Amino acid sequence: MAPHDTPREPMSALDAAWLRMDRPTNLMMICAMMLFESRLDLHALREAIRTRMLCFHRFLLRVAGSPEAPCWETDPQFDLDWHVRRVALPPGRGALEELVGDLASTALDPRKPMWQFHLAEGAHASALILRIHHCYGDGFALLHVLDALTDADPAHPHAACGDGAPAPPHSAWERLAGGVAESAGDALRAMFDAAGAGAAMLASPRDALALAAGAADLLQQAGTIAAMTPDAATSLKGELGVMKRVTWADPLALDDVKAVCAVFGCSVNDLLVACLAGALRAWLRERGEPVDGVALRALVPVNLRPPGPVHELGNRFGMVFLSLPVGIDDPLERMAEVRRRMDALKHSRQPLVALAILAAMGVAPESIKERVLETLAANASLVVTNVRGADTPRYLAGRRIARQMFWVPQSGGIGLGVSMLSYAGRVDVGVIADARRVPDPHALAPHFAAEFESLLLHALMLPWPAPA
Repeated sequence: MAPHDTPREPMSALDAAWLRMDRPTNLMMICAMMLFESRLDLHALREAIRTRMLCFHRFLLRVAGSPEAPCWETDPQFDLDWHVRRVALPPGRGALEELVGDLASTALDPRKPMWQFHLAEGAHASALILRIHHCYGDGFALLHVLDALTDADPAHPHAACGDGAPAPPHSAWERLAGGVAESAGDALRAMFDAAGAGAAMLASPRDALALAAGAADLLQQAGTIAAMTPDAATSLKGELGVMKRVTWADPLALDDVKAVCAVFGCSVNDLLVACLAGALRAWLRERGEPVDGVALRALVPVNLRPPGPVHELGNRFGMVFLSLPVGIDDPLERMAEVRRRMDALKHSRQPLVALAILAAMGVAPESIKERVLETLAANASLVVTNVRGADTPRYLAGRRIARQMFWVPQSGGIGLGVSMLSYAGRVDVGVIADARRVPDPHALAPHFAAEFESLLLHALMLPWPAPA
């Protein structure tokens, strides 16, 4: 079958939005890394990917169609050896950071399915680096794929699972109206699924009133986003380059993090975000920038899938604008303010509004899409995400994964991303930055652990037993 005769599948508006956000200065790639304490066999790795990952049919598809109406088609020249490559790794952490930074700065080949593994081999250990375009799925979906790719017990590998329930069918009017209407329909379905609305709700007058109130709240949140002023003018704002630099902080023991959270009555996410706010404050002060009274907005992804296991790839998340209280000096006051702001956002409809904006960007004309993207990027200085991984160690191709970390892409003119991932009792923090805006991410990363040590010390100095 000739390439132009390959059957095609429509791309959802949400997935198309991430495809269309690609820029030379900000590639919409999710980069992840697994560190192994021993050498990973390349043949065994390819076999695991062939049987455990390619059963998700999207990984056999490449992007086709026009930029305004992209779709999926099977790659007739698919070659697994091209997608799973071996690279030499010189000794030292610096060489690994440089390799990941170079890969994060290099676009994936759009003529092929846009994902690739790089097996970096040292003398006695391996690092496996994954690059995948965001249009294939968000971090929550990719964790599901990683779970399918790995085992809890290498002596008892589980069977391949593959795709779950198919995507909902398009209605007759969507098929007649064409790709734009189908994409818009996908967006509306995603919004109503996330909001919990549907025919059952409309059957009850009381539920209908609740839906109307929810719609009014959505409009209010949309107005809040539209009325935002540009974020604080720090060195994080400005023209971007094309090179990325990456690093990671020393891991935190998850039990220690939970113990400090129990003392202060906050969530793990609250504590980690407070540590990030403190780290940014210390880093800006080292650079001689004013910090008192400064607040930096972060774009924070929020999963909008229904409760339960993930059954399909794709993107299904909204975002909230979180104002980080960098201007507060006292660590306890800073953490309390983070908790207050996070609690307020938990009851916000901002994620649904952001979901609708993303869907609109997937089908809007190029000029409008660029204008929306620039506006959103001007309102934030960084992207922050926190993902919960496996609680116990996982094994890939029979080898134990010692550490996992990932780096979140940034959009528009945002030049800093911070990713927090818990895995097997530890929390790893990855930092990716535009080399022009943040040439020294290695100076930022150590402050994260230092801020946690400060909060831990405050917890140990409190009276015991702690007051109610």
